[in-house]
Amino acid sequence: MVGPLATIATRRYGRMLGILALLLFACSVHAATALTGAAREVMPGDTPQSVLDAYHRGEFASFDPNLLQRFSRRGLGTWVVLQPQPPLVSEERVLSVYPPPMAPVTLFNTDGSTLTMSLDDFLASAHGNGRLAYRITADMPASAPILLKIEPGTVNHAVASFHLQPWNEYLQTDAQWLAFASACFAVMVAMSLMALCLALMLRDSTFAWYAGYVLCYALIQGMQTGYLFHPLELTWLAGAAPMIASSAMALSLAFAAMFVSRFCELPRYAAILQTPTVALAVGMPLVVLLDNSQVAVLQQTAQVLVTPLLVIGTLLLLSATVVAAIQGSRPAWFFLVGWTPLLALTALYSSQMTGVLSDIPWLGDACLAAGAFEAIVLSLGLADRALMMRRDRHMVQELADNDALTNVLNRRAWTESMQKVLGNCGAQPIALLFLDLDHFKMLNDRQGHAAGDRALVAVADALRSELRPHDLLGRYGGEEFVAMLFGVEQNQAMQVATRLCRRVYRLEIPVNQTGLVLSVSIGIAMRTHEDTVDTLVERSDLAMYRAKLAGRNRARLDEKLEGVRRSWPRAVENDRSA
Repeated sequence: MVGPLATIATRRYGRMLGILALLLFACSVHAATALTGAAREVMPGDTPQSVLDAYHRGEFASFDPNLLQRFSRRGLGTWVVLQPQPPLVSEERVLSVYPPPMAPVTLFNTDGSTLTMSLDDFLASAHGNGRLAYRITADMPASAPILLKIEPGTVNHAVASFHLQPWNEYLQTDAQWLAFASACFAVMVAMSLMALCLALMLRDSTFAWYAGYVLCYALIQGMQTGYLFHPLELTWLAGAAPMIASSAMALSLAFAAMFVSRFCELPRYAAILQTPTVALAVGMPLVVLLDNSQVAVLQQTAQVLVTPLLVIGTLLLLSATVVAAIQGSRPAWFFLVGWTPLLALTALYSSQMTGVLSDIPWLGDACLAAGAFEAIVLSLGLADRALMMRRDRHMVQELADNDALTNVLNRRAWTESMQKVLGNCGAQPIALLFLDLDHFKMLNDRQGHAAGDRALVAVADALRSELRPHDLLGRYGGEEFVAMLFGVEQNQAMQVATRLCRRVYRLEIPVNQTGLVLSVSIGIAMRTHEDTVDTLVERSDLAMYRAKLAGRNRARLDEKLEGVRRSWPRAVENDRSA
């Protein structure tokens, strides 16, 4: 089962994904002028006029500009002719190309001028966010065909759709996409920075691997959508988009592998897949180094390896996570809930780049939204991990500090707590009670150690119920207990000690067959300015022995306090006289 927290997280942040989906829908729905399209490969000797003449002669292959079209970028490039359809209105318009191709795209105006734009250029003219945008002035006839040339590039194919909108409608569409993309990137960056802070605070590298993975994915999306170029205007990235995106993709898989290994606890829940997962995390950075080595042979080797490794690595991580989840890893369910939608959309988007699913133009933006959703879900998983770590540390601390039998503080933990109190209490009065059970050895000898253990548990429970929550009660050793009373004056300490004696006696724990029952003798020492824990314990211990010598089942003050005593409860005074 996913677990209650994962279920709540899925419901709560499913609503956030719904908000992102609404923004995505708003970005994909826009009014546009109807277009028809036709394309042909560039031939030697082509001129804009000869290309338009060939178009009018029907020598171009038709396509629907609103659907994603796959264009070959081999040879000299591709000519694209877009023909506006009625109703035609002479007004300022914007032709947008989405998704923005990595290669330059040139627009040929009717006056003979040209405008070449690419994903990573920084022209002074208006540039679309998340798309190439060409501003077409009102003096261009509304019925005139629009001629574009997709330049050749380093990749074999480009996928794009085309939309012609009035200027005002384009501005609205552009603003919607900018708000949507900014929200997605803000979520991913914010979650990553939070994880880095937690990694430093908790000293847990799992959070750092998560931050690296999410930041790499944000970098990939920032490159593919052009967000890093427009609106962020990171000019120093110009010309490096393909190389950086490829390196970020490889590193994101490496970070994801290390994150899955630690977050999903593969050594515990999927040990057989731990070694290949770590090998993947080590191998992907090596591929990045080869790809950026500037040595042709090494670069070619890296380019051959990267795609198979990405596919194999993705399937490996998915398998490891599924196995860990089935075996009982709670964090693995968080990873599956966050990663599976992103994986599915990425696979669909990759298929779209080959020319299928051309009627779903919003898959690229859906991958961006899925990245933000994944960052949120995995952050919840990390928060759940932090809470579990805190709970486990608390349990370990309790086991280390508490006496295993009586569940009160053991001697070490009580001494450390007492030292902190003495260092911070200032002038507040402090009383230390040293308690020793009477006839406990006889009980053990007559009834056995099991009976002695039951007696110790019963006495500890009785003492705990009589003391305040902030009083420090501990087992000092064997049948000896110590209690620190904070903010208690001498007469109040004696009243508490007397009450403890009566409470233990009323437990009526038999010691032998003659009617002797278990009781407790208590020594009391009041803290002075020069006291330490050891001196307080020593004085209260001596006072306890005085109580033993006086007949047991009673409390006695440290001898230094006898001269400053004012009044005592009648029961204690009678006991002292006896």
